[in-house]
Amino acid sequence: MRALSSPQEFAAELRALAPRYWHDHPFHLRLHDGVLGKDELRSWAANRWYYQRCIPQKDAAILANCPLPDVRREWRERIVWHDGTRPGEGGAENWIRMAESLGLSREEVLDERHVLPGTRFAVDAYVTFARTRPWLEAVASGLTEMFSHGLMTRRLADMREKYPWIAEEGFAYFTERLTVIAGEGKSTLDLVIRHCETRQQQEAAVAALSFKCDVLRSILDTVDYYSRRGGR
Repeated sequence: MRALSSPQEFAAELRALAPRYWHDHPFHLRLHDGVLGKDELRSWAANRWYYQRCIPQKDAAILANCPLPDVRREWRERIVWHDGTRPGEGGAENWIRMAESLGLSREEVLDERHVLPGTRFAVDAYVTFARTRPWLEAVASGLTEMFSHGLMTRRLADMREKYPWIAEEGFAYFTERLTVIAGEGKSTLDLVIRHCETRQQQEAAVAALSFKCDVLRSILDTVDYYSRRGGR
């Protein structure tokens, strides 16, 4: 068995997975270039909604599996951020506003009529992973937060410039998420490093993050494929 890596070495292993993140996916590149049509943007928003609405369920699974009160107290704030403290608030609600700003109705977002099979399969696999794997691995899968701040900053700027017809209130998800994402990424990394006490746990954490990157890219693979085929 390999020896336990130092915290610095372990963090470097996790960060080395950055190229697997979805920042350079062809669909994202087309989005940032401003060449997506309205139907493509709507498909993206409707499918991303399914991911957004399942994130609190993933986080609830982590809480259910974690025996440590300190970790549970820290992690439950993520559910509150996505679900809000009352109807009409939270990150999920802000994503619906994004979808509405692209021309989708709230009804067609919530009834998930536009969610593609590949998206549903990938997201459901992610929730199942969080429910069935040790809580520490499920936490580690969320370390894509380390890579997302730069992408989200770029996405917000490019969408404002390249798609000026999108109402500003449609960007609330991004503007509010940017206020917390960097801090969450650091706190998640600190948590994983602190609790991975064996090399086996470290390797499982790296594998979990790799899996999450595959989930995200699979979502865009699906949306991109159907978009290029004209929705067929």
